[in-house]
Formats: sequence, structure tokens, C-alpha cells
Amino acid sequence: LMSPAPDFSFPPHLRMKTPAQFRAVYDLKKSASDAWLVVYAGPNALPHPRLGVSVSKKVGRAPKRNRFKRLFREAFRLTRHDLPAGVDLIVIPR
Repeated sequence: LMSPAPDFSFPPHLRMKTPAQFRAVYDLKKSASDAWLVVYAGPNALPHPRLGVSVSKKVGRAPKRNRFKRLFREAFRLTRHDLPAGVDLIVIPR
């Protein structure tokens, strides 16, 4: 018998959507950054990680901002099985 393939989808329950969800993570002030990226992290009471993406207009016009968001979501989708459960991550490009 073959084991089931891992689920690489990105369903809505893995996304942070409301301003309150973002604010809860920002208020903890737990972040890591380098020259290209800032990542905020905070706990959630869920059995899976969630992703929030915030791309400011300083990054560029809409097509460029949307591309950043697509790339971040794709990276999360492919690596979420390696991330700890119960964590919210907000990714911000510089």
C-alpha cells in the first residue's frame, strides 16, 4: 500500500485574513529580518501554521506587489509541512 501524498494545497484556513489576526502578531513584537525580508511570528491555538503577507506600496506597483505575494504563498504552500504547528507568520518584503 502506498502512503498518501502530502497535501500541498493552500486552503483558506491556512491564511491570516482579518486585521485583528495581524494585529495580534504585530503586538508580540517577535520578528526576524535580513536585507530582503521581515518575518513576524506569534502563536495561534490551531493545529497548523498560518501565513499573512503584507506588501507595502514602497515595494512597487500592483503587479510587482502581487508577484511578491504569489511567491510567498507558494513558498509557504511547499514548506508548511516543515513548519511548527500553532504559529502565525507574517512575511514582509523590504
